[in-house]
Amino acid sequence: MNHKAGFVNILGNPNVGKSTIMNALVGEKLSIITAKAQTTRHRIMGIVNGEDFQIVYSDTPGILKPMYKLQETMMNSVNLALSDADLIIYVTDIGEKTAHEGEFIEKIKGSGIPVMVVVNKIDLSNQEELEKITEIWHNVFPASPVIPVSGLKNFNLDSLLNAILSKLPEGEPYFPKDQLTDKIERFFASEIIREKILLHYKKEIPYSVEIEIESFTEEKNLTRIRAVIHVARDSQKGIIIGHKGSMLKRVGTDARHDMEDFFRKKVFLEIYVKVSKDWRDKPTMLKKFGYR
Repeated sequence: MNHKAGFVNILGNPNVGKSTIMNALVGEKLSIITAKAQTTRHRIMGIVNGEDFQIVYSDTPGILKPMYKLQETMMNSVNLALSDADLIIYVTDIGEKTAHEGEFIEKIKGSGIPVMVVVNKIDLSNQEELEKITEIWHNVFPASPVIPVSGLKNFNLDSLLNAILSKLPEGEPYFPKDQLTDKIERFFASEIIREKILLHYKKEIPYSVEIEIESFTEEKNLTRIRAVIHVARDSQKGIIIGHKGSMLKRVGTDARHDMEDFFRKKVFLEIYVKVSKDWRDKPTMLKKFGYR
């Protein structure tokens, strides 16, 4: 029996549900999900193993035109996804009525990497609308299958998995069979906190913060985590904290509950807020926060 293994990189514009697709395929919530654009900042790998295959999925930031250095680093990881992929899953949804014939689409076409187009959120559509959208994407990627799914409802994901397996090259596993992701636990603690900020704050605030895990100490039945929320301006610190600390407490409580579900043990979480002026445009700060 021949073993298959390969890197499957998930690309697409913001807000099409790439992270939902990734989590559904992996079977774990590795990528945070909100309705806001630019939720994903880092490239996150999720590893799925079968008896005769290993699929290494990568969820990447949404394709965008960078406005500051943070977004430049985000697009660097998107470009990297074109250099090591065995297969590209290009995710769109029923809300994208027209294909974006932009520079990045042309890069994908010119890469020589096999592409599958996944039309997400079809639970919000009808057959006539879906047929029109499918035709649009067949015209953009004539040699590629267009597969309709609903990541949220887990619809047609078996068909997608079978299509992916049919395209994987033969090879040995890249990672141990019991490994789920390339990220460490500290990373997921920071992402859980950032998800709560995306959910509880409006406008620019979620895009102006970064989470640093200062300490992550595991005891027998408890994990102690000390986290710092970095904000870009003085005025944002008060908004994050809220009246008498109410907003920060809410974020901390919600984050702790999710961490306990994710790490499967009790968590003691301390969160502080620090002003790190204009961190999004400072290479030293971006490097400190794990951006390359």
